[in-house]
Amino acid sequence: MEVAFSTSTGILIDQDFHATTRFSVWYIGADEACYAYSVPVKELERSRDDRISAKVKALRDCTIVCAKTISGPAIAKLAASKIHPIKTGDPVSVEEMISRLQDVLRRNPAPWLRKAEADS
Repeated sequence: MEVAFSTSTGILIDQDFHATTRFSVWYIGADEACYAYSVPVKELERSRDDRISAKVKALRDCTIVCAKTISGPAIAKLAASKIHPIKTGDPVSVEEMISRLQDVLRRNPAPWLRKAEADS
């Protein structure tokens, strides 16, 4: 499955969803993970709602989006697009979050997560 991380460095999940400069997308399975591609974010002079929609559209192939913070309107748009938002609160390394997700996948993932992994 594809997971997007809101990051300024590619190493830490250190950006808020609304202010991120890029998303680093990884393919993650229970036993392997590899970097897939980067989604650069070019903020245009648009309303906040339009910026959220543009980001959600750019991440439409992702199952999960991880960011330091995610606003309520962004969570609603992500969920409506069947993308699960995860807020870290504090900066967390991409490597650590991948490890946590893999632990969940190996143990007892929620049905939606098991389906997402099987479909990828």
